[in-house]
Amino acid sequence: MMAAIPPVCDFGWKAPDLALPGTDGKTWSLADVAGPNGTLIMFICNHCPYVQAVIDRIVRDARDLQGLGIGVAAISSNDAIAYPQDGFDAMRAEAEKHAFPFPYLFDESQDVARAYGAVCTPDFFGFDAGFGLQYRGRLDASGSRPAPPDARRELYEAMRHVAETGRGPADQVASIGCSIKWKAA
Repeated sequence: MMAAIPPVCDFGWKAPDLALPGTDGKTWSLADVAGPNGTLIMFICNHCPYVQAVIDRIVRDARDLQGLGIGVAAISSNDAIAYPQDGFDAMRAEAEKHAFPFPYLFDESQDVARAYGAVCTPDFFGFDAGFGLQYRGRLDASGSRPAPPDARRELYEAMRHVAETGRGPADQVASIGCSIKWKAA
């Protein structure tokens, strides 16, 4: 299994809009997700060991960021035919199991992942209030196994800074994870 690593942050790059069905039965747009102080779009999936290693931390940090006025959504873009464990029903079960405080959206066409340039799961896109990219780093030092409990909360700290100042940190460590499972051409 080759780990995939996304590129460094392209500061100010504008978030593409989206219209995706959520496990809650609603269709969500970027404006629906947005918070007054910024927006975090996370590409995750159910089966990836990198996501599973940190899913509880993702939920914790999302909840804490929502308290700072950051809107949060997670998107699964994996090919659900080749990877049925990433299908919509399994997504609904995953959202319930972990009590996701954010919408979990299904990008069946993979168009949103392509528009964002998503590379891996997890892949984090942190935007300022004007939808300019300010963070494209990792959650923390975790890989396919969780980092120690006292690991620095890099995503949380970066997005807290965005909420307070509108700017992400200059130094960011890229996320690492399983590649997005693209459909055959």
